Amino acid sequence: MLKLLVRRILLGFATVALVSVIIFAGIEILPGDACTAYLQRDAQGQRLENCRQELGLNRPVVVRYLGWAGSAIRGDLGLSANSTKTISELVGDRSRNSLLLAFCTLLIGLPSAIFLGILTGLNRDKPIDLICSTVAICAMTIPEFVSATVLILIFSVWLAWFPGIVMTSASAPALAFFPEIILPSVVLAMVMTAHISRTVRSSVIEVLESDFVRMAILKGVPYRLMVFRHVLPNALLPAINVIALTIAWLMGGVVVVETVFNFPGLGRLMINAITDRDLQLVQAIALIVAVIYVGVNLAADIVTLLLNPRLRTSMMRRS
Repeated sequence: MLKLLVRRILLGFATVALVSVIIFAGIEILPGDACTAYLQRDAQGQRLENCRQELGLNRPVVVRYLGWAGSAIRGDLGLSANSTKTISELVGDRSRNSLLLAFCTLLIGLPSAIFLGILTGLNRDKPIDLICSTVAICAMTIPEFVSATVLILIFSVWLAWFPGIVMTSASAPALAFFPEIILPSVVLAMVMTAHISRTVRSSVIEVLESDFVRMAILKGVPYRLMVFRHVLPNALLPAINVIALTIAWLMGGVVVVETVFNFPGLGRLMINAITDRDLQLVQAIALIVAVIYVGVNLAADIVTLLLNPRLRTSMMRRS
């Protein structure tokens, strides 16, 4: 068991190392560099050479990668080309804001997703299942900027219940984002609820058709007891990985929603960095998002391994 956990952790570190190489190489092959982006029209002659000398851009690419990766491990992400703050300071506030948005989204969407998934799975092909499944498919297919615009129109323009745009600064206290964070959280919760509820529904149906559930029914186990003791614990395990992917997506992939609502998170910071050609900031954010994805999925794999005796036994036999 310990051997499997160590193997998963080492695989996670190897994945992060590989992704860091890809990120660094992707930035390197782009035309120009941090100095040309910073100096713009003055990026020529001795001034350009001095800038590259100061930032170490004239060193071999392998040496620069090792220096960048080593600094990132120590928590030093470098300096932003278009700000007086360090990248760590810029990313720190935005990471906290994205974490706050993810927490509010999970608070709204996760209980709803699990409840709807269980409800539709236990009532397969019944009217409640058909209605919820249709709504879930619509929620997954409608673009986020469309649902965001509709919610702003209804709840901000017509009803004037919630602010339609986040005006709070990135460094403000977390409580200052309420109630501005409600509409972005609802938009993201709609998508999250649709995906997770469909996964839970499929798992519930699969467990209901398994042999041990049929055996429990033949032995006369009460339906409610069978559902809560046998069906739900086994049906919710596959949803752990989907929830992990959702958390990682919320931390770094909600660019559209953050842009529509002007929310100061990692996604919007990435867009601003790309627009300003702040290559070091782009590198840092891409690395942070990659670490979040790998870390959250690694945690989900470990939790699934610990909670699923059958999976744990099979994997131990393979090893």
